[in-house]
Amino acid sequence: MVDEALGRRVSEELSGWVLDGEELVGLWRFPDFGAALAAAVRAGALAERADHHPDMHIGWGRLEVRLTTHSAKALTVRDVELAGKVGKALGPPQG
Repeated sequence: MVDEALGRRVSEELSGWVLDGEELVGLWRFPDFGAALAAAVRAGALAERADHHPDMHIGWGRLEVRLTTHSAKALTVRDVELAGKVGKALGPPQG
């Protein structure tokens, strides 16, 4: 179960992101595969700088980013902070 304070923070600060169990999920849509791939590279660079690595799924015209802290087996502040940075770089998820 997601910590109540983190859940509030997600709903207040992370427009478009959704909670799926202990994961924070953002989904973006793009006109083609190249645009989705470029967005994944931007998100990946942010993750690398934060030393916190999401699961990303790229398909034709779509990018899904899933954040959780594997070592804690839970959603943590690190996930929320990285989601904020990714959302700032890519715009809010469009689910």
